This record gives sequence, C-alpha cells and structure tokens, in this order.
Amino acid sequence: MDVVVQISDPHFGTERPDVVEALVAFVHTQAPTLLVLSGDLTQRARTAQFDAAAAFVRRLGVPAVLAIPGNHDIPLYDLPGRLLRPYAGWRRAFGEELEPVHESDHLLAIAVKTTRRLRHVDGEVSEAQIERVARRLERAHPNQLRLVVTHQPAFTVREEDAPDRLHNAEPALRRWAAAGADIVLGGHIHLPYVVALHERLDGLARRMWAVQAGTAVSSRVRHEAGNSVNVLRWPWGPGPRRCTVERWDCESAVRGFERATQQRLELSAPPPA
Repeated sequence: MDVVVQISDPHFGTERPDVVEALVAFVHTQAPTLLVLSGDLTQRARTAQFDAAAAFVRRLGVPAVLAIPGNHDIPLYDLPGRLLRPYAGWRRAFGEELEPVHESDHLLAIAVKTTRRLRHVDGEVSEAQIERVARRLERAHPNQLRLVVTHQPAFTVREEDAPDRLHNAEPALRRWAAAGADIVLGGHIHLPYVVALHERLDGLARRMWAVQAGTAVSSRVRHEAGNSVNVLRWPWGPGPRRCTVERWDCESAVRGFERATQQRLELSAPPPA
C-alpha cells in the first residue's frame, strides 16, 4: 500500500507551534511514501518563513516530496521582487522546479503551478498547462494512482467560495478526466472536503474526485474548520480500483491529530492506451 499525506496552507509566520509538533509526530506514525505540499507554505514569502517551512519539511523525513507554491509564497509588498523574481524565495528553499512530477510503480502525481505574479489571490491554469498534464497522464502505467495537484481549488462547493475557484478549471477537469486523472488535490480556501466530480460535471469521461485540504498548522482557520491534513491510502493490489481518503483534525495539540472522516473513493479503470 502507498500512503500519501497532503499538507496545505501551513502559512509559516502564523503557525501554531504546538500543532506543528503534533503534526510532525503524526506524520512519523503514518510513514508516508509521498508528501504533497499544496501551497501557501509561508504567510508573506519572507526568508525566515521559507526557512521555517523547509526545516519543518526536513523534520517530517518523508522520502519523496512534491511541493508547489501558493499565492502567499509570492512577495506581496516587495513589488520589484514580485514582478522580477516572484519565486526566488521558493526556489531557494524548495528547488528550481515549480511544477514537479513524482512517479513510482504505483503513483503518479503531477503538480500544476496555478499562481501568477499579476494575480494576488486568484489562480489559473493555461491551455498549455492543461495539455502538458493531460499528455503526462496519458503515459501513466495502469497500476498507478493518478493525482493532479493545484493550489487554488478546481471545484468549490459553496457559493461564497466560488470566486476562489481556479480559472479555466472546467476545461482542465474535462481534459484531465479523459486523460485518466483519478484525483485533483487542492488547498487555498482552508476548507476540507471531498467531491465526486463525475456527479457534478456533466459528461465527464470517468470517475474523478476533488480532494481539498484545510490549513495544516496556521492560526488562520475558518470558524467551521480547524487545523487538518489529508491521508490517502492506495492499496494498488488486484481487484477494483479504490482509494481511501481520510481527514485528520487537530482539535487539541495535547491529543494530537485524530481521524475525523474516512471516505472510500471508487475509481474508474484506466483509459485504454
């Protein structure tokens, strides 16, 4: 079985130290094969915040990490930096690749950089990005769980969150479904949920799910959702393709992260080569 932990929106600079410690302990108990960081690792893209985020990731000790920047990981008040070198701090802390791909025998995870230097909050996916991801999905091995990772949500469930939805999300979802995507992971709005996209979008080619993460360790929680992370369990053996998604909440740092929900996602067979 492969285990994927999704951590989103920790916003280092606003982190709760006791929750950080609880999360480090929790991740060690899960022994994930892949850590997905779906953006907003810092609050204001400052050097000290990137250093704290990078040190936190090192403490987790996960053998494979796939990370993408969020809108908070681009300088807001440093206008020259935002326009000329928006990802300089990110690259120093997490490497040059802004759209990494992780591949193993049973996992394919593709990151999509949805932030833009001229957009303070909104995200978008371009036609070129849509096609790049689709072509990579089409080359996936039948045994692989196919994940696409964005920062801004590709699908929102509440009217008040609709302005935060990723621009060009619907054509992206249709193309990625046809190419074989199973799950689209996102963050940004600090609201965790799981949505069966094939029940919400007419004509989707196959079963595909949206899995959104809350804020992992930040004090910037919504009143209806506290600190949480997602755990995906992919058994990859013979039989029907199913993936379990669990949400783990930290209601009390003393008690640590506790499982709040567990949902089994039925997946479609891989599309023909």
